[in-house]
Amino acid sequence: MKTPKLLPWYARKAGVSIERAETLWRKAVREATAETGWVGNAEYWGAAMDHLVRLLEEERITLCAPRVQSYVRTQNRMWRLPLIAMEDLFSAFHTSWQRQHGADHRRAA
Repeated sequence: MKTPKLLPWYARKAGVSIERAETLWRKAVREATAETGWVGNAEYWGAAMDHLVRLLEEERITLCAPRVQSYVRTQNRMWRLPLIAMEDLFSAFHTSWQRQHGADHRRAA
């Protein structure tokens, strides 16, 4: 049986391997066949996709992979914060310097 073209995307989104997603797809097809009693119509394919999404979600919940992406982003922003503050401080000093001493050079020229 052919798998959906978006199966690798669904697998990556759920954090499972493509082989495991193919196994879950076959299970979803069996469940859709038992549920609808038909094979190949729109209701059957819709039920198969619903079952696949449900099975992938259940599989994702059972995985022990921690979700650290948001934590890493926060740490990256916190690491850059002193650099951004220093850049703003130098910009303020430069503007102040230009206001105080830049006018003198324009008058002399």
